This record gives sequence, structure tokens and C-alpha cells, in this order.
Amino acid sequence: MTERRDDLSVLMTGRPAPAPGAGPPDGQRAGAAAALAKAATLIEALPWLDRFHGQTVVIKYGGHAMTDETLRVAFAQDVVFLRYAGLRPVVVHGGGPQISAHLERLGVASTFAAGLRVTTQETMDVVRMVLTGQVNRDVVGLINRHGPFAVGMSGEDANLFTASRRAAVVDGEAVDIGLVGEIDTVDAAALRVLLADGRVPVVSSVARGAGGEIYNVNADTAAAALAVALGAAKLVVLTDVEGLYRDWPAGHGTSPTTAPAAGPPGNGSAARPADVISVLTAADLERLLPGLSAGMIPKMEACLRAVRGGVPQAHVLDGRLPHSVLLEIFTDSGIGTMVVPDGGGS
Repeated sequence: MTERRDDLSVLMTGRPAPAPGAGPPDGQRAGAAAALAKAATLIEALPWLDRFHGQTVVIKYGGHAMTDETLRVAFAQDVVFLRYAGLRPVVVHGGGPQISAHLERLGVASTFAAGLRVTTQETMDVVRMVLTGQVNRDVVGLINRHGPFAVGMSGEDANLFTASRRAAVVDGEAVDIGLVGEIDTVDAAALRVLLADGRVPVVSSVARGAGGEIYNVNADTAAAALAVALGAAKLVVLTDVEGLYRDWPAGHGTSPTTAPAAGPPGNGSAARPADVISVLTAADLERLLPGLSAGMIPKMEACLRAVRGGVPQAHVLDGRLPHSVLLEIFTDSGIGTMVVPDGGGS
């Protein structure tokens, strides 16, 4: 009987039957170890899946994550994963590099003040065209490779964002930066219908004024205002640094192309650089704001406004790290910098 079983094993697998009492081959043991590691990652995610199931997460999509094809694909996968996991993701995007590239082709110089683009009427026409007609369609297309989820919107649609003209503050002085708007009101009724239907709204950061004028709105600011209006559980801001540094610029890191070294076995999350602030309160952030670099000010102001507006957590993540959104939401230690309300914890 043993010989017949051995013959059957050779016939079905093309390999000799293992000797009686022998353990699994090395290849099988290695495969089992890899499978166990994946199972541990899934188990680590379980409490976070439970905590955020049915919750809205607003993600500000921008920076290098929008221009590198591998990162673009990874971001779309993250958004679809959130949708399948029972969360309700909302994407608010900028498009600074694409706008600057188009303006350069037209021979128009890009000028910034306090991290905000100076926007003339000519520039505004380009901003509107690029954000709503190009970038928005690209993001929607990336997500919809995985199914009919994403629906593109402009902040003008259904009066989602109504804004008024704002000035930038440079060295304590107000500076006119043109058709740049500060969001006054958010009407998220149409967006809530999309969420209830299981869709993923993708919103470009353009707003209308009360008199019908069109404003360029900073995408970080727009994402924060939308997170507050929706009662989101999280605001996530993707940027091109690991988080908020303790001693910028001396402590800034280099651009990662792969995940940083893993933490202890079973951690399942990326290591946070030692010079990045892990958690800080709104009051702490408010004290730090005046000393931040111009590019970080709008992002950290957005986090501050979100948590002061009732959002429990706001995060600044490194969008150059593939799947950074999933690493933050579904691992125990997370990545980047998290801002919490005064008196809040991690």
C-alpha cells in the first residue's frame, strides 16, 4: 500500500513522496513563515478596522505622490482598500507641479508668498483648467481602474466651497496674492449623497465667491474645511517630508523610495525617523507655527484648523513612501506626525 501511495504521489506532483516522518520541505517552511507574517499584519489591522469602520477619512493628495507613477498607483490602491475595508475616503487634491509646468509652457512665472501661489486672472484660468480638467480626471481614472468608485467634483459644484479673497501674511505684513480664497462655508450635501452610495468623492480645490468669482483655494485648507464639515474621523495630509521635524532644516531626512526599516518583529509598521515629532497637541502646534518653513505652514495650519474644528486626529505623512496612508491607519505605531486636540492623546 505504501508503494502505491508513493507511486500516486509521483504521478500527481512529479516529485518523490517524502520519507515517513519527514517534515515539510524548506520551500514550504519559508512559504508558511511568509504567510504567517502576512497574517500577523492583518491581525494588527483588526482593531483599527473595527475602530474606523463606517468612518469618513479626508485625504489631501499632493506632492511627489502625484507625479511618480509607482506612488500614484499605490495611492489609488490605498484609497480602494479603505473603501473595501468599510471606511469612507474622500480625496481633496492640489496640483501645484502640474500648474507650474503649464504656466511655464505659457511663459508665465510662478510666484509664491507664505507658501501660497500668487494668482492673477490669467493664472486662475490655468489653475481651474489644470485642477478640474486634468488632475481631477487623472485621479478619478486611477481609482476607477479598480471599480466604479471615484466621482470627480470641483469645489464649485453644488457650491461645495464658497470662499472670499484672502491675503498672505509675510513678516507680519498682509500681502495681496490675487484670486486666492479663504473658505467661508462648506455645503457637503451633494458629497454626502455620494458617500452614502458607496462612492469616493475626488475634489479639486477651486471655490466660487458669493458674487460668482472663482478662487484658487489651497488644497490643505480645503481638505481641513471639508473634514470639519463631514465630521471626519481623520484628516490625512500627504507631503514630501517624513512629518514635522523638531529642528528643521538641520534634522530633515532624505527622500525614501522604499519603506524605512521595520520596527520590532510583529510591529508591521514603518519606523518613524527619530527627529520627527510623533504626536503634538493643537496648542503645541500653534506655538510652533511662526517658526515653520513657508511650505509647511499651510499644511500644519490645516491640521490645526481640523482638530480645533472637531476632527479627532490630523496627520502629516510622507507621500513619497508607498502605501503611507495604510501604514498610518492600520498599524499600531503609524508614521508621520499626528496632531490631536488639546488634552488629547495618541
